[in-house]
Amino acid sequence: MSSIARRPRRTAALALAVPLLALTACAAPESSASTAYDDWDAVLADAEGQTVQLWMYGGDDQGNAYVDDILTPAVAEYGVTLERVPVTDTGDALNRVFTEIQAGRSDGTVDLIWVNGDNFRTGKEADAWLCDWTDLLPSMAATDPDDPLLQSDFGTPVDGCEAPWHKAQFTLAYNAEAIPDPPTTLAGVLDWAEAHPGRFTYPAPPDFTGSVFVREVLASVSGGADEVPAAYSDKAFDELSPALYDRLSELAPSLWRGGDTYPANEAELGQLFADRQIDMTMTYGPATLTDLVADGTYPPETTVLPLEDGTVGNASFLGLPANSDSIAGAMVVANVALSVEQQAAKAQPDVWGQFTVLDIESLPDDDRALFDALPTSPVVPGYEVLSENAHGELAAEWVPALDEGWRTGVLDR
Repeated sequence: MSSIARRPRRTAALALAVPLLALTACAAPESSASTAYDDWDAVLADAEGQTVQLWMYGGDDQGNAYVDDILTPAVAEYGVTLERVPVTDTGDALNRVFTEIQAGRSDGTVDLIWVNGDNFRTGKEADAWLCDWTDLLPSMAATDPDDPLLQSDFGTPVDGCEAPWHKAQFTLAYNAEAIPDPPTTLAGVLDWAEAHPGRFTYPAPPDFTGSVFVREVLASVSGGADEVPAAYSDKAFDELSPALYDRLSELAPSLWRGGDTYPANEAELGQLFADRQIDMTMTYGPATLTDLVADGTYPPETTVLPLEDGTVGNASFLGLPANSDSIAGAMVVANVALSVEQQAAKAQPDVWGQFTVLDIESLPDDDRALFDALPTSPVVPGYEVLSENAHGELAAEWVPALDEGWRTGVLDR
C-alpha cells in the first residue's frame, strides 16, 4: 500500500505544473471536424478502419473489463479498433496532448480521454479539445438537453467539447455492524471519527475521491453547499478555506494512523475498509459496492450512508483532442458508448455499475425496459434516492486551489 505521509510531495507538485506551463504556449492545430462532418454517414464512412486510443484511469478493474470486453467488440462492428491506454492520472493524457500539439503534430496519438473537472477546463482553455461535434452523435437524442449535469462540467460549459458517458454520486458507506447508530450529516461523520480514533480516514487530495471529500467538508463548515459560491474567487477562497483546514487539522489526530499517513486513492481506502481497519469508506461510484459485498471483499453489513445535507453529483465525459488522427473513429466510439445498449450494459452492477446519462423517462418502452430490468441491490439504493438533496460541483478552479491548500494547511502542518 502506498499511502501518503506527512511530507512534501514534490512529484505531485511537478505533475500539476506541466499542464499549466503547457497552457501558456499551447496552440491547437486548426481542426475542422465540426465543419468537415455535417452528417453521420460521412463519419461512419471515415471511421471504418481507424484505430482509436482511449486514455483512461487504469485503476478500475471493472471499468477496464467493460471497455475491453463489451465496448471494444461493439465498436468493432463499425470497423473501428478500440485500444485502451491506462493512466494513473488523467492529467497524463492531457499532458501528452499538450506535448504533441506544441510539437505541431496534427496526427495526435490520443483520440479520446475519460475526463471531467479541472482537466476538462484546462484543456478547453488551451483549445485542446475538439468542440461542437457531439450534436452529430445520434445517441445524444436520448439525453435530456436541459440536464444541468450534462451542460456544465465543474462550472465549465460543455459546449459540445465532450460527450457524456455516465453520472456519479459521491457516497459514503459504513459497516453497520461496527456503527449501529450512524451519523446523519457530514459534520456528524467528523464528530463520529473523533469519537472513534483510528476508524476513519480519507484519500489524500489531489486524488479525486479525497478531493471531493474535502469539498464536502468545505460545504459543511461553511453552513451548507449553498453558502459556497460555485464560481471560484480568491476572495471566497480566503474567506471560506481557513475554517475547512482548521477542521481537517483538528480531525487529523483522530484518523487512521493518527493522520500521519493517508490512503493514496479510493482503492487503498477500500482495502482498509475491506480489512476492517476502518469502518467507513467513500466512493464516486456507489453501484460498485454491490459486487464488493457479494464477493466478500467488503463486510456483509456494508450500508450506504445517506446524509441530510446531500452529497455532490457530477457526470463524466469522453473528450476528443483537437489533434486526434482518428476523429471519425473517436466519434463512433463516443456514440456507441452513449447508446441505450451500452449504457444499460454498463449499469449492470456486475459489469461496472455506472449510472446512465440517458433520460430514461423519454426512452421508448423497449429501451426503458432494459433499465427497468436492472437488478435492485440490497446494498445500494437507486440513483433517485442516492441523488436526493444532491448539490452540484464547484467550478473547476476551486479544485486545485483546495487541494494545494490541503497539502500546505493540513498535510504539512
